[in-house]
Amino acid sequence: MDLIQVREPNLPDRPLFDLVSRAVGVARGTGRLVLVNDRFDVALAAGAAGVHLRTSSVPAPVMRRHLPRGFLLGRSVHGAAEAARVEAEGGVDYLTMGTVFASASKPGQAACGVEALAATTRAVRLPVLAIGGVTVDRVREVLDAGAAGVAAIGLFAEPGPAGHFDAISSIVAEIRRCSEQS
Repeated sequence: MDLIQVREPNLPDRPLFDLVSRAVGVARGTGRLVLVNDRFDVALAAGAAGVHLRTSSVPAPVMRRHLPRGFLLGRSVHGAAEAARVEAEGGVDYLTMGTVFASASKPGQAACGVEALAATTRAVRLPVLAIGGVTVDRVREVLDAGAAGVAAIGLFAEPGPAGHFDAISSIVAEIRRCSEQS
């Protein structure tokens, strides 16, 4: 399953709603699901499939009580102990663990490494997505560490030579190929 997360923490309410609504419209019928970072009000209003919670967000069990059945909730974690605690609290459908490798989107943040990712995937039953510095060349490594998939910003952020994001399809195909071999 492909998840597209709209992560625009500084965008005012109305432009964020408009962006998410457009993303939901584009994704409709494709099997891809749109999530919104931390803003369940915008996600619900725009028809998104779920919300990704930050460490400082409202606790998932509290939020879950106010959401419709089938609405996805994900949560960022930074280690095995935190992941186990979040899973025990309940309410989330998946976890995102990172920063696994050094990342331009999180300058100065220390990478936890593949060993910490592996410890996290062993500590929980929830699917864990690896984030932070993930490249196509590192997909196999994070999947071998037990990750259910990858989350990425930089991997998809650079347009191709013609100014289009033509590489997205080939990147996703390569990630799927690696996943099928796991």
